[in-house]
Amino acid sequence: MLVLTTGDWNASLYDAKHAFVFAYGSDLLELLAPHAGELILDVGCGTGHLTAAIAQSGARVVGLDRSPAMIEAARQRYPTLEWHLDDIRSFLYPQPFDAIFSNATLHWIREPEAVVERLARLLRPGGRLVLEMGGRGNVAAVCSAVEKVLQARLAIRPANPWYFPALGEYAALLEAHGFEVQAAWLFKRPTVLEDGERGLRLWLEMFGSPLLEAVPEERKEEILSAVEEQARPALFKEGHWELDYRRLRVLAHRL
Repeated sequence: MLVLTTGDWNASLYDAKHAFVFAYGSDLLELLAPHAGELILDVGCGTGHLTAAIAQSGARVVGLDRSPAMIEAARQRYPTLEWHLDDIRSFLYPQPFDAIFSNATLHWIREPEAVVERLARLLRPGGRLVLEMGGRGNVAAVCSAVEKVLQARLAIRPANPWYFPALGEYAALLEAHGFEVQAAWLFKRPTVLEDGERGLRLWLEMFGSPLLEAVPEERKEEILSAVEEQARPALFKEGHWELDYRRLRVLAHRL
């Protein structure tokens, strides 16, 4: 998880209640297909679970994240791996990478061209890029519920903290910066949240807090309850919240 607009990530909450983020990323490792001896960068490594899984192949893996809490948790869990607290837009490394991997991270950076330029700079010619991020329409129902409530009750519009591109848009961006896109998918991934009734609140605390930044502290409980009420018909099913995730997955090589 790379960029937050406010504060730092809650690493404990991330691992305890939002493990689906790295769990869903596990099959992305099959697309990466790491080999022993390769040098691989994990962009937005979070608490390091997928980084460690890549390392089991015998590859040398470098974990990168902008969150101090996430990097500290990763260092404590996997002390033998290499971790860097830095931003992908400015990150440098003394040698090029054979592959770059990123799961559920790049949609947090609203400067996609700067990101893609840096990925191309860090990757050797012929090296591969494997990523998954939020795609166009991701969590649209949640965002719509928040927007309706904030407009009705506070006459404000929520900030948009994310970059959720269309498939063609992102493929064209990669190609413009020296990548050849081998495959790309935009697909729905309905995602069940933990903790029943509290699931949406916990998700908003972990990932959606920028949407509620402008809400006065004394009105947050009111607003959260109203958002739950607004979103319930579309997203609450059989005792749990199920969010309307749409993911963009890409395999590309640097020319």
